Amino acid sequence: MNNNNRIAIDIRPATVADSAAIVALDAEITGTDKSAYWTDILERFTDSAMRIQRHFLVASSANDELVGFVVGEIRAWEFGSPPCGWVLALSVSPQHRELGIGSLLLDALSVEFKAAGIATIRTMVLSTDKVNLSFFRGEGLSAGPYIELEKRLD
Repeated sequence: MNNNNRIAIDIRPATVADSAAIVALDAEITGTDKSAYWTDILERFTDSAMRIQRHFLVASSANDELVGFVVGEIRAWEFGSPPCGWVLALSVSPQHRELGIGSLLLDALSVEFKAAGIATIRTMVLSTDKVNLSFFRGEGLSAGPYIELEKRLD
């Protein structure tokens, strides 16, 4: 990462007002409009009663352009796992990558998890997604003790 390319970034909790920008950024990256999904996530993750367990943070540039977001929550005792923080989504605008924004978002989420007494974070990445595997490994994440299993329900 070239530190000379860094830009001023503000990281703050997402609000429902961020919905259109979040949907647009996700659609730009994934090629799929998931408006209903993101509306539901925003409603659930911005509920003040759940703020200690659920976090939806956005990164904005100096001109208030949304350039990234991270979503995470604390989960406990799934298959015997003690409480841990899960990174559910992390996205950075393609025009703003390699500026350290993803790292800043993950760090900010980690601060929230640590404040709640969490010592471990987890995420899932598609095994063929070299970009995200490289990012998360570069941030210190590695294979954990659990194996994801699945079955098609045709």
